[in-house]
Amino acid sequence: MSNTDPSAAAEEFKSRRAEEGRLAWVQDPSLITLCLASVGIVVLAGLVQISFGSYTMPVSQAWQAVIDTDVLFDARWLLQFFLGEELMRTVTGFQGELPELATGTLIVWNIRLPRVVVAVFVGMNLAVSGAIFQAVTRNELASPFILGVSSGAGLMILLSLVVFSSLSTVLPLVAALGGMAAFLIVYLIAWKNGTSPVRLVLAGVIVSTVFQSLQTAMFFFADDLGVVQTAIQWTTGSLTGVGWAQVRMALPWTIISMFLAALSSRQMNVLLLGEQTAKSLGVSVERVRFALSSIAVLAAAASIAVAGIVSFVGLIVPHLVRNIVGTNYKKLVVGCLFAGPALMVGADVGARLGMMVVTGTNGGQLPVGIVTGLVGGPYFLYLMRKKQELGEI
Repeated sequence: MSNTDPSAAAEEFKSRRAEEGRLAWVQDPSLITLCLASVGIVVLAGLVQISFGSYTMPVSQAWQAVIDTDVLFDARWLLQFFLGEELMRTVTGFQGELPELATGTLIVWNIRLPRVVVAVFVGMNLAVSGAIFQAVTRNELASPFILGVSSGAGLMILLSLVVFSSLSTVLPLVAALGGMAAFLIVYLIAWKNGTSPVRLVLAGVIVSTVFQSLQTAMFFFADDLGVVQTAIQWTTGSLTGVGWAQVRMALPWTIISMFLAALSSRQMNVLLLGEQTAKSLGVSVERVRFALSSIAVLAAAASIAVAGIVSFVGLIVPHLVRNIVGTNYKKLVVGCLFAGPALMVGADVGARLGMMVVTGTNGGQLPVGIVTGLVGGPYFLYLMRKKQELGEI
C-alpha cells in the first residue's frame, strides 16, 4: 500500500465507490450467506442453551416458550424485560399484577433467555470493536484484548467493585474511561515520529501485563469473599448469572456504538489506503483515528461491563469475516454484527457442554472466556505464523 501513489490511490478509491453505489454491497452473496448462517447458529445454540438447567426441557418446548404469545403479544411483559418494571409502569400506566405465565415460559424468559441476549450483545460489541482497531492500526492482529483496552477497562471495573461500589450503576462508562486511558497509554508508548503496527502490538502487551498485575493486586484489598469470587469470575469472562439487568445495562451503549460504527465504515476504508492517501482525500487522520478508537472502546466497554474480559473474540471474528466478504468495511462491519454473536453464543454452549462432559451433571458452568481463550490462542498463533510480516493487512 505504501508504494502506491497517494493521488492515484485516491482517484481509484473515488471511482470504485461511484461504481459500487451506496447499497450495492448489501447484495453480496457471501455477506448474505454469512449473515443467514450466523443467525441460524445463534438460534440453534440459543435453544440448546435455554434447554439446560435444573428444570430441563426439550428443545421443542424451549422454542415454544420463546415464541409464547402471552409474552410476545403483551407489550407490558416485553417492556418489563427490556426496560424494567418501573419504566414499564410509567410508560403504560399499568399498576396491577401482570398475568401469570406457564412455568416453562417463566423460566425461559426470566432466567435463561437474557443470557443468550447478553451473549449476542457481547459478541457484537467485541467483534466490531476489534474490526475498528484493526482499521485504525492497519494491523490484522489488533484487538481490544491485544491493545490493552480490555485490561484497562477491567482494572476500572475491579476498582468499582472493590473500592467504589457506588459506581456500579455506570459500569459501562467506568469501563470506557479505563479502556480509553489504556489505549492512550499504548499509543503514547508506541509513538516515535509516528506509530507502527508492531510497536502498537508490543506496547499493548506491555500495558496489558501491567494492568493485569494491578488487577491481581486488587484482590488483596477486598475483604468480602463474595466480592472476590465475583471479581475472579468476572476477570475470566463469564455469562453465569446474567439477567435482564445486564441486558438493560448494555443495550443503549450497544445501539450507540454499533450505529456509529456503521456510519464510520467509509472512514475505516479510507484509513486502509494509508495516511498519505487518506490526507489526499481530505481526511484528518489523527482526528478520525481518535474518533474511531472512542467508538471501539465504548463497544468493548459495554461488553466488558456485563460479561467481564472475554478474550480473542475481537481478534478472531473480524479476520474470519474478512476472509469471507473481503476488506470493504461496509460489509465487514455488518458481517461482524452477525458473526460475533454466533461465536459467543456457540462458545457459551460449548462451555456448558464441556462442563457437563467433565462433571457428568448439568449444574456446573465453565466461564465462556476460557473457551474463547482456548480457541483464540491457537488461532492467534496461526495468524502470526501465516503473516510474513507483522502488521500486514
